[in-house]
Amino acid sequence: MTTETNQVTRHQGSGVLLGATAGSLVAGLALALVGALVAGSTAASGALVGTALVVLVFAGGSFVVDEVARVMPAASLLVALLTYTLQVLAMGLAFAALSRSGALDESLDRGWLAGAVIAGTAGWLVLQIVLGDPGADPGLRAPPGRSPSHGSAGG
Repeated sequence: MTTETNQVTRHQGSGVLLGATAGSLVAGLALALVGALVAGSTAASGALVGTALVVLVFAGGSFVVDEVARVMPAASLLVALLTYTLQVLAMGLAFAALSRSGALDESLDRGWLAGAVIAGTAGWLVLQIVLGDPGADPGLRAPPGRSPSHGSAGG
């Protein structure tokens, strides 16, 4: 019997959150720079607003889930599911508000905003996976003693 624990410490959870936030910011700022060079200020503004949406919504949700997992681990799955639902709702409401205000037609480029949301989300997800389990192999591993080329159906 061992006394090792598999629980993530508070410091590790914060590191994942900060790393994922940094990944979203880098992806969004790079897209804003490209947008400014290629399509002008409305593209850059759209990309910056999209990046801000991703960072605020995802970081806020992750912070809530991280805190609940630390205080009440049994409730963390329920809170994670509710947070995901609220994040989708918040993004939809933000897009609706931007659309109704006329900002998407005047000062923000709709396509670059959406691209920044997609790029920021991809950056967030990739870094959460990589930082969340740094020892994991992203490829599929074959069970010990079996070759990856042999199937389980008698091959």
